[in-house]
Amino acid sequence: MVTSGFLGAGKTTSMIAFSQSINLRYGKAAILANDLGARNIVDADYTAASGVLTDQITGDCICYQHENLVDKLNQLVRQGAGVIFSDIPGCGVGALDHVYLELDRREPGEFALMPFLCVVDPERLEIIMPQRADLGFPEELGFLLDAQLAEADLIVLNKIDLLTPREREQRLEFLAASYPGTPVMSMSALTGKGVDSVVDYLMTHTSAAVHRDIGYGSDAFLAAERHFSWYNRRVFFEEKEGKDINFNAVVEDLFQSIRQELRDKGGNVPHLKLFAAGEGADYVKVSLLGVDCPIQFSRRLDRSYTAISVILNARATADAQLVAAAADSAIQAAEAKYGLSSRTFFVESFGMMEEGRANGGRASRY
Repeated sequence: MVTSGFLGAGKTTSMIAFSQSINLRYGKAAILANDLGARNIVDADYTAASGVLTDQITGDCICYQHENLVDKLNQLVRQGAGVIFSDIPGCGVGALDHVYLELDRREPGEFALMPFLCVVDPERLEIIMPQRADLGFPEELGFLLDAQLAEADLIVLNKIDLLTPREREQRLEFLAASYPGTPVMSMSALTGKGVDSVVDYLMTHTSAAVHRDIGYGSDAFLAAERHFSWYNRRVFFEEKEGKDINFNAVVEDLFQSIRQELRDKGGNVPHLKLFAAGEGADYVKVSLLGVDCPIQFSRRLDRSYTAISVILNARATADAQLVAAAADSAIQAAEAKYGLSSRTFFVESFGMMEEGRANGGRASRY
């Protein structure tokens, strides 16, 4: 099953919740994490830390890696998975055609296609609701959210734990009226409310697997994609004197610093996330869904450490160089404040439509 949704909708948390429900009640589930960057993504490590069987496809969307996708699916099947969930990165659209229809065409009968799912965040949904909430994102991004919902076999309103009963009903009514014929359900992946009901639907239905015209590749699609930049970094922090320190505070300061610099310079970050693992099952997972939003800790470290390795991913609506500069400044400030040294083992920063991103060492112009 492919899971789509706007940045910060809770795709990874949803897939983990689905997998845990299936593992308890149906069989064995696995997650195939996907991202445009290299193998330094929060979602893969976070998913593995949850105890769910996990693999990853990186470098590009699964839409454009058919052979690799099939190979990864078969590897997970050989490890016992009967159900495999995969997301598509960022605000990706088009996977219904590029993944489902291609699997149907090129691997007939090999895989059962579960309902193509769109997870929607109740606050982000207001971008396209009549009130047209201003969340500080470019208005062109509304096209991508609408396209994701129009592409889905099933729409799931997530994070209902943050809504009053009336707010929940208003959003469900809007979704039902705007996308007639598409089933709409609701849940909280974080608390587990409604998750089993969604899983029961997924396990008893299949995808229609037919093309839908959602404007993929249109001028509106390209205009929205041009706003995005990606930033991925793996950095090792160490306390210079070998003392144990509270790295939860370090992480929070990193986020506060990045948020402030982006805000000061007119950038935004629909999804900034960080993961760092301690000993055993100890880890910290933190997210930011916009420069004006609160920092959200899914989990904090239980222990202090002398050193820790951090994965930082940002999906921003800002120039890639601005995001990179904000991260550099945040790391330098943390070093000074907490007496840390740092070593960066991996970093990449690129705009979605940036010239040269996919050229592989070739010249851009001939």
